[in-house]
Amino acid sequence: MPITSLQNQKIADLLKLDRKKDRDASGLFVVEGPHLVKEAVDAGLCVTVFAVVDPGYPDVETILVSDTVMNKIAATFTPQGVLAVVRRPPARPAGDRILLLDHIQDPGNMGTLLRSALAFGFDTVVCDECVDPFNQKTLRATQGAIFRLHLSESPIPAFLAQNADVAVYGTDPHDGIPLDAFRPHPGRIAVLLGNEGAGIHANLLGMTKQNIRIETVAVESLNVAVAGAIVMHRLRANP
Repeated sequence: MPITSLQNQKIADLLKLDRKKDRDASGLFVVEGPHLVKEAVDAGLCVTVFAVVDPGYPDVETILVSDTVMNKIAATFTPQGVLAVVRRPPARPAGDRILLLDHIQDPGNMGTLLRSALAFGFDTVVCDECVDPFNQKTLRATQGAIFRLHLSESPIPAFLAQNADVAVYGTDPHDGIPLDAFRPHPGRIAVLLGNEGAGIHANLLGMTKQNIRIETVAVESLNVAVAGAIVMHRLRANP
């Protein structure tokens, strides 16, 4: 029989994961919709599925709930009838293409940057005082990319101290060299992107090997997610 009460302990435990402190403490988060749930199952990270109709994952605990309960526990206005509790991807060594994010605050920008990072071969992402990458809005924007990235929430200077061979390239719309003229370092490289309003903190700009600007017409600068995708594509195309 499906669960029909929000007072059920399994539902209460699920709802706790709406809070960042509980996500951090448990190492768990929630994804919603058939696509993200399947991505989590395929990655071997799915703990429990909650669904109105059994989605057919025999190796994963599945709990059926009523439509009323699903409407209450889902984060979207039009629930898709399935969500899952998922483990965070395990830590692994940083790769050769790294994305450094300094105080990114918009969930949509964060999710788009993570998806672009995966698309262009940047398999390591370091988030320094950014919006929580495991909140629902960010997760939806990643379209499942978060399951295939090495994601670290840590200070960028500390990460670079442990990865001294990484050449860091920042984005600077005023003092950077034009992207078309840019030639990257042949070894491990990182792209550094800053806050939507304030840009990259001055102390981090001092750690870059070189800064890049994207030449534009009629606008002074681009949205950070757009700029990040352009730069990552350029560095992937010219390793």
